[in-house]
Amino acid sequence: MKHNFKKIEPKWQKKWEEQQAFKAVDGSDKPKFYGLVEFPYPSGAGMHVGHIKAYSSIEVLSRKRRMQGYNVLFPIGFDAFGLPTENYAIKTNTHPRVITDQNIEKFTNQLKSVGFSFDWSRVIDTTQEDFYKWTQWIFLKMFENGLVFRDKTLVNYCPSCKVVLSNEDSQGGKCDICHSDVIQKSKDVWYLRITQYADKLLEGLKDVDYPANIKQQQVNWIGKSTGAFVNFAVDGIDETLQIYTTRPDTLFGVTFMVIAPEHPLIDKYAERITNMDEIKAYREECAKKTEFERTQLVKEKTGVCIQGLEGVNPVNGKKIPIYIADYVMMGYGTGAIMAVPAHDQRDYDFAKKFGIDIIQVIKGGDIEKEAYTGDGEMINSDFLNGYTNKKDSIERMLEELEKKGIGKAGVQYKMKDWAFNRQRYWGEPIPIVHCPKCGDVAVPYEELPLRLPKIEDFQPGEDGQSPLARIESFVNCKCPKCGGDAKRETDTMPQWAGSSWYFLRYVDPHNTEALADRKKMEYWMPVDWYNGGMEHVTRHMIYSRFWHHFLYDMGIVNTPEPYAKRSAQGMILGSDGDKMSKSKGNVVDPLDIVDEYGADALRTYVLFMGDYGAAAPWNDSSVRGCKRFLERVAGLTDIMTDEPASKDMEVKIHKAIKKVSSDIEAMKFNTAIACLMTLINEIYAVGKISRDDLVIFIKLLCPFAPHLCEEIWETIGGEGLLSLSQWPEYEESKTVEASVEIGVQVNGKVRGTIVIPNGCAKEEALELAKKDERVASFLEGKTLVKEIYVPNKIVNFVAK
Repeated sequence: MKHNFKKIEPKWQKKWEEQQAFKAVDGSDKPKFYGLVEFPYPSGAGMHVGHIKAYSSIEVLSRKRRMQGYNVLFPIGFDAFGLPTENYAIKTNTHPRVITDQNIEKFTNQLKSVGFSFDWSRVIDTTQEDFYKWTQWIFLKMFENGLVFRDKTLVNYCPSCKVVLSNEDSQGGKCDICHSDVIQKSKDVWYLRITQYADKLLEGLKDVDYPANIKQQQVNWIGKSTGAFVNFAVDGIDETLQIYTTRPDTLFGVTFMVIAPEHPLIDKYAERITNMDEIKAYREECAKKTEFERTQLVKEKTGVCIQGLEGVNPVNGKKIPIYIADYVMMGYGTGAIMAVPAHDQRDYDFAKKFGIDIIQVIKGGDIEKEAYTGDGEMINSDFLNGYTNKKDSIERMLEELEKKGIGKAGVQYKMKDWAFNRQRYWGEPIPIVHCPKCGDVAVPYEELPLRLPKIEDFQPGEDGQSPLARIESFVNCKCPKCGGDAKRETDTMPQWAGSSWYFLRYVDPHNTEALADRKKMEYWMPVDWYNGGMEHVTRHMIYSRFWHHFLYDMGIVNTPEPYAKRSAQGMILGSDGDKMSKSKGNVVDPLDIVDEYGADALRTYVLFMGDYGAAAPWNDSSVRGCKRFLERVAGLTDIMTDEPASKDMEVKIHKAIKKVSSDIEAMKFNTAIACLMTLINEIYAVGKISRDDLVIFIKLLCPFAPHLCEEIWETIGGEGLLSLSQWPEYEESKTVEASVEIGVQVNGKVRGTIVIPNGCAKEEALELAKKDERVASFLEGKTLVKEIYVPNKIVNFVAK
């Protein structure tokens, strides 16, 4: 049979669609498998081959599970709100709705052309009203339960995109979208209290099957630390500065304090401060810096000592200077820190620059040169002197702090509450009304969805306001509580909103009464296997786990964790070894590969190119190699025979079933494909294959190259769809070779090889070895001292 992929592939894609071959059934008696891939952001550039690799793992597993008799839910959708579409819309003066619909159509055609076995009846789009109604509904549930609040704070503002960004979306002081420098701006911001779920998010990691590195990244992101909150009095006034420290046992080494330049204590006691002009100038300088610039460790230390305010070390009563410095932020901790310069390098550098005392309280190192950050014996610390165990010295200090009422044990998190708004048009409207009498009031549930108004001018405001703020018919409204004049919130939700719960909507995508039917969730949830990029294992996964934990606490969903198992694919690099990007001209369009080599060749290659979790460069010659392999597979129909398989071939077939089956489960797709490549070489060496063995071969290959395998199945008279036939099973006894080849040594050197029956007895093996002509020549005229036989491995003769 000739491999005419241009004819074969559209034919089978049409048949799968017509027969709804991959449609999941709610509440089937079959065991269920819910396989999930991160739904794409439908950009104008379309998919690249990285998308194909990302989706191929769950695609192969889903196809295998169907053949194993599972009821499989393998859905797809589009995460379509967000800045890239809106920026493109502004640039081209085209409405984001039009662009989004065009992009989704393009992505859909690409996905279908590759032959993914998605259940297309469950497609979701986060920008559709019947989807974002429930995004708003969840937001209001959080608002109702005290997990939503508004606060004025310094935010990261991108002057190019004209939008406020979270810390995560502006890492390195650059906008994630346009890569412009961000600036600091004071603004009212909506937050979700994700910190209230920090412990649950950590605890939940014990109950899921995630790789160790993914769990560790989430642990690090949440950043839980145990320590103490300690109160430092401010000399001469009735004020205290509370600080948090993980090393309260070093309090005797505190020689100064640092507070954020924005700290309210400064303005409250401005009349006592004699250098306010200097402080104001420094504050103006800090306002121009991004959070990244302020908090990076390796930089020139700057600050101003507050003249007129002094702190008091609570454990020894010594007065200590209070500085303002850019590296302390009001949004982090308490906005104040204690400084132990002998044992913290940043404090050490600061103290050296400003001539502040350095008191060593842990023995070790040379503090004339640098801070000592290790452990050791406590010194210069009164009642702690002589302690050598950090745990003991911390516990002793905590006893003292609590006894004197100046501190207590506490916990802090690196993760901050989630800034949850954007000043743009293309996002979910936040369903809150601002009433001068009632405050912030929720839009009634029965009025959801709060629709995004259709507007022509979606340019962002120059003042950091949303374009919605210009729409009077949207802004002006009546308070749902008192009926008085009120104004709607004009910020929209961040793109992370829809992706925080989309996996639940796949379970019941057309429900108008609830985000999903409870019984359907009880059948399908949790997601059995979720695959995606490593770049999303912190933000997206932590955000979505937070939403799911909340919904579980509300009794809305049936499992505390959304994803039972998580995996991640490695990146596909350009043929030059660099990350694919349009600017470098090294992006590979999957449709170009489909057109030249076929979808099956593309599917096979992206999984054959190396370890699935590792980065690998694209190689055109290897794609051609996969196409040649498939052409040889097509040719198997020409050497098919009705004769039964030989015993030797039967063993090879059963070994292949065992290896391909286990390799797919272990995501060792490259070795599974390599096994089939080796097997086809062995088949062609024999020159024939039985029909039964050919059926097994194409079933094993079907998850990787389904179009060709379906065509072969039809050609040899198979009934129904191969994709829905039974997965082959191996017999352990038939995976054992009848004979094995082993080496024969004489005095430790290999002098020949012999073929022996598998499991051959020692006497028989030794006899066969002695009869080998080459071995016999090395034993001639010598006396055998010892005869060694390692079963199925080697024979060794020691002779003199």
